Amino acid sequence: MTPSIYLDHAATTPLLPAARAAMEQGFAIWANPSSPHGAGRRARAALEDARARIKTALSWPGEVVFTSGASEALAIAVSRCALPLAGVSAVEHDAVQRLAGDAPRIPVDRSGMVDPAACALAGLVAVQQVNSETGVIQPLEEVATAVRGAGGLLLADCAQGAGKLDLPDADLIAISAHKFGGPIGIGALLVRDWAMLRPSGGQERGYRPGTENLPGAMAMAAALDAGRDWLEQACRLREMLDAALIAAGGESIAPDAARIPGIAAYRMPGKSAQAQLIRFDGMGIAVSAGSACSSGSLRASPVLTAMGYAHPGEVIRVSFGRETSETDIARFIAAWREVAAS
Repeated sequence: MTPSIYLDHAATTPLLPAARAAMEQGFAIWANPSSPHGAGRRARAALEDARARIKTALSWPGEVVFTSGASEALAIAVSRCALPLAGVSAVEHDAVQRLAGDAPRIPVDRSGMVDPAACALAGLVAVQQVNSETGVIQPLEEVATAVRGAGGLLLADCAQGAGKLDLPDADLIAISAHKFGGPIGIGALLVRDWAMLRPSGGQERGYRPGTENLPGAMAMAAALDAGRDWLEQACRLREMLDAALIAAGGESIAPDAARIPGIAAYRMPGKSAQAQLIRFDGMGIAVSAGSACSSGSLRASPVLTAMGYAHPGEVIRVSFGRETSETDIARFIAAWREVAAS
C-alpha cells in the first residue's frame, strides 16, 4: 500500500523525539512545582530551567507565562492588557477575531499585508506574524514603530512563526508548542514588561492560575532546541510546488508577498475546496482549507475575502514540516493534476 502524505503541518506537526523524551523526564518529576517541600522545589527548578531555555532559544528578553496554547495566551493578552483593544488586522486567526468584538479591523492589501501607518492606534493592536492560511509574513518591525509612536502596545500572534522565524519586536507574543514539534496543550504568552498586564492571582507569578504543566514546558524547550535548518528544504519544496501548480493552471495566493517557507495556498479554478479535500484524502494526502479551527466550516475564508479574492472557496492550504520530502511534493503535484483534470 502506498504510504500516506501529510501536508497539514500548519495545523499541527509531529512530536519530535527529543520533545517526547523531555516529556517522559517531566512525568518522572511528578511533584507540584508550587509545593514548598523538596520534591516540589525540584519540580520548580526543572520548570524554571525550561522557562530559561525557551527564553534563550527565542532570544526573548522579557517574561514567559506558560499557558495551554496560543489561544489562551491571546485571551490573557486581550482581556488583561493595561490598554484596551484598539484594533486587529482583518486577517487575524479566529482566536483573535472572537476576542475582538467591535474593535476596528485593520484592512490588508491583495497580498494580505497591513499598512503599518494604519496600525498607529493608541491602545492594544493585534497583528499576527505569519498568516496560518497563506503563510504571509507581516512587516511587524514597521508596525511596532507605528503602534508605539501612537502610544500603543503590539500583540503578535506568533503561533506559526515561533521556532521558525526570529520573534518580532512586539510587546506581547503568543506561541504554541505543537506548531514546532512540541506537544499539544502547552504554549506561552511572552510579556515584555509585567506592567503591561493585569495579574489574576494564582500560579505563574499571579498571571495564570492552575498547576503548571511541567512535562509540557520541558518538551516545548526541547522542541525549540532542535533548531530550524529544515526550513531551507521547505523553501525549495515550495518553489517547486509553486512552479508546478501554476503551470498546471492553478493560482498561488500572495505569490509576491514575503511568506514563511512551510505554508502555501493555492486555488484550483472550478473546484471547490471541499471537493478537493475529499479527493486528496481518498488519495492518501492530507491538506486543508483555511486554518484548522475553521476547516469544517462551509463559510468563505474571512482571510481570503479580506484580501479581495473572488473565489475563496476554491483555495486549499498545503503546509510542510521536517519530514516533508521532494517525493511527497512530486506525488501531490501528480494528484493535483489528476483532480484538476477530472
